[in-house]
Amino acid sequence: MPDYRQMWIDLGMDVEKHDLLCEALPEAFGEIYLSQEHRPEGMNFFYYVVSEIHGVRPAELIEHQKQGGKVFGTFCVYVPDEVIFAAGAIATGLCGGSQFWVPGGEKVLPSNTCPLIKASVGARLDRTCPFFRIADMFIGETTCDGKKKAWEILNQDVPVYVMDLPQMKRAKDVAAWEDEIRLLIAKVEEFTGNKVTPELLGDAIRLINRKREALARLYRTRQNSPVPISGKDALLVSQIAFYDDPARDADMVNKLCDELEQRIAGGEGVFPANAPRIMITGSPMAIPNWKLHHIVETSGAPVVVEESCTGVRYFEHLVDESQTALDGQIRALAERYMQINCACFTPNPGRIEDILRLVKEYKVDGVIDYSLQFCNLYTTESYLVQQALKEAGIPVLHLETDYSEQDFEQLRTRVGAFLEILGK
Repeated sequence: MPDYRQMWIDLGMDVEKHDLLCEALPEAFGEIYLSQEHRPEGMNFFYYVVSEIHGVRPAELIEHQKQGGKVFGTFCVYVPDEVIFAAGAIATGLCGGSQFWVPGGEKVLPSNTCPLIKASVGARLDRTCPFFRIADMFIGETTCDGKKKAWEILNQDVPVYVMDLPQMKRAKDVAAWEDEIRLLIAKVEEFTGNKVTPELLGDAIRLINRKREALARLYRTRQNSPVPISGKDALLVSQIAFYDDPARDADMVNKLCDELEQRIAGGEGVFPANAPRIMITGSPMAIPNWKLHHIVETSGAPVVVEESCTGVRYFEHLVDESQTALDGQIRALAERYMQINCACFTPNPGRIEDILRLVKEYKVDGVIDYSLQFCNLYTTESYLVQQALKEAGIPVLHLETDYSEQDFEQLRTRVGAFLEILGK
């Protein structure tokens, strides 16, 4: 494998501290992923990406910069990647999903802040993640109070542009988001020196739509019984889609789907057909947060769908490709992104409707409503989610956790008891 150490040094990383993460990740990944039986061959690409996670893609981003391009780091599914790619730049996801980065975030943030925010800030300030060092500009958004204040802290170390996401979904709110996209285009044009034309934006819309279509195809295979791929593998594919090259990612996901569809035709699966089928709903699971999926699936039940930003919210709904004028394209972008049902909105009946719909589409036997610790949005909305599921007669378990392993056995006990209730 290539030696990326000099690249990390050139990025100003704390290489000795970063070595500790590099030592721990392979063992954790092996225990969680490589121990699985009947893994699809098509997953080998995604396993390779993880094995070289701080090498191959960062090197590509740096090469893009050497050619005069810009790299934007994003934290949320509401930021329209299409605008960034249309300006000849690259968008890469930055959300932190490791406990390793949390202490760095706690140096400047209250300890009772969501671990995703603490990890994201810590990864930058502790200089232990190349993606956080490479990005020329971060693009934040106003989805929660913790993030809003974190952007101010990060802005002292790296340029941060913040998009103001409306908190309701009235017609005037969609129009307001359209205005925010226009402002983003102006900022990206200024920062890159490139013009976002209707032709370039149209190409970018098709590029990102193609990735969404591939992920949607992957998720549709999980509607089958027996399920042809584990929830852990599907989650990993979704996580990697946030920062891999969009065209390559679509190609590799479609290649995996070819194999999965052959498995379905042959009646092959990774879990028995009578195993209880689980949906996980709630907070996003940024790489390498695989804890809950690992607990559920090693307890004998497949996770067949995620109603989260690292699940269906990321790829459901395409941008209208028929628009050829810039105004129409921007409107199409605003309308597509405002269909995402995050807990930041009020009222938020669309998310409840999504959950109940997905239960039917994926033949779900039980729902695990998952909240990251101190994530007030999803923890508070959990009341309404559980209420709706119980009224529909769907078993539900609420779990609140962080990135550490301290509650691993407690979670396993609770998940095991829930699965016993669902036992077929």
